[in-house]
Amino acid sequence: MSQEILINITPMETRVALVENGVPQEIHVERNNKRGLVGNIYKGKVVRVLPGMQAAFIDIGEARTAFLHVDDLVPRSNKKTDAEPADISRLLHDGQQIIVQVIKDPVGSKGARLSAELSIASYSLVYMPALEHIGISQRIEDEEERERLKATLTSVIDELQVNGGYILRTVAEGATENELRNAVSFLNRAWDDLVERKVSATAPCCLYEDLPLYKRVLRDMVRPEIEKIRVDSREILEKLTSFANKFNPEIVRLLEHYPGERPLFYLYGIEDEITKALQRKIDLKSGGSLVFDQTEAMSTIDVNTGAFVGRRNLEETIYKTNLEAAAAIARQMRIRNLGGIIIVDFIDMQNTEHRRQVLRAFEKAVARDRVRTTISGVTELGLVQATRKRTSQSLGQIMCAECPTCQGRGYVKSAESISYEILRDILRAARAYECDSLQVLASPSVIEYLLEEDSSQVADLEKFIGRTIQFRVESLYPLEQFDIIPV
Repeated sequence: MSQEILINITPMETRVALVENGVPQEIHVERNNKRGLVGNIYKGKVVRVLPGMQAAFIDIGEARTAFLHVDDLVPRSNKKTDAEPADISRLLHDGQQIIVQVIKDPVGSKGARLSAELSIASYSLVYMPALEHIGISQRIEDEEERERLKATLTSVIDELQVNGGYILRTVAEGATENELRNAVSFLNRAWDDLVERKVSATAPCCLYEDLPLYKRVLRDMVRPEIEKIRVDSREILEKLTSFANKFNPEIVRLLEHYPGERPLFYLYGIEDEITKALQRKIDLKSGGSLVFDQTEAMSTIDVNTGAFVGRRNLEETIYKTNLEAAAAIARQMRIRNLGGIIIVDFIDMQNTEHRRQVLRAFEKAVARDRVRTTISGVTELGLVQATRKRTSQSLGQIMCAECPTCQGRGYVKSAESISYEILRDILRAARAYECDSLQVLASPSVIEYLLEEDSSQVADLEKFIGRTIQFRVESLYPLEQFDIIPV
């Protein structure tokens, strides 16, 4: 399949899109004033140890304290299946300084998630100083190539006499001994530099900052299927060329400057795709639809047949809609960068084979995702459970803010409910204040409801309290806001 990477650079933000056969598959946004923290290494200070949660809060110099669980504190090499669980109160104390790495960005009201098991990544390798292990990406399937890479890397490590563990990334497939030697040398130089700064640094501070988005693209997203990497900034193109020459010269031929007058993201329809990805409802080509609801705990996706009536029977209609939805959901999960628990409510199917085929189609579509995604099967209620590793904010969390009118609920009280609330408050105000009349200030739709549908209730209330009620429209008031003023 033909794949291209598009990089849009502005002074405010960097945006990256992965396009496959002309269709956007991934969209990433990084604001210059709100860069992600994943991969950064900090010298932090323990603020509070919570034995009941087996966790600690660490000050790393950010607005919110970060979270470190005991499972992320003890290196994997020290964990034994038959040993007693580690007690965090024995390992950490308030005020202690500790070196940690961010593994999940802050989301909502939660601070960053930390790990004491540090790693530094290059184009082809991941270096883990605390481990003595060589791992290989599961995406490298050829057994002969896996054995060759492991033997070559072992030889390089012995030659350079370095310590620590390494993971060969997917892009390491086909790497030569010299390329692996350069990668190991670079990672060890970077680690030695970090260790030197750690000695003199005062907590909390950042010891190592991960690459900006436009460079991470070359490190994380380039695969054999990529045919072009288009950049609309000459300055960034030069930086990327220099970066590629240093770590993987073969990528240089893929880099290309886009000089067109029409913005790069408009040319490929990325702007429209971003707009769709921020909407709650997505229409399918068949006439069905997907409805997305994202909360702090999980994301839910509902599949509806909509206007699709099919040609044969209801079961066939549902089956076709679910098959189309399976591919669309997998793509939207990547574009929206949904993470954590994901619940998919496919339309109920009576045919067992249809259910199996839809689940298989969903698994196949999800398998192409770079982010680790696991499908747990179908629940008793017919819901498909999935988890997708969450390391950074979703597209909606980056680009959107909480609605000031509904405070993120997604709905507001009706004009009828507000008018009833006003009538109750008028009765309370009449008892609390000595005045000739009461004035109600509210939004236009609420005042209209009070003067029309509730006019008889207003008249009865005036007789009951023995005072007149005046109404004044405040066009700037949101629907739920109102004031009652004694006059």
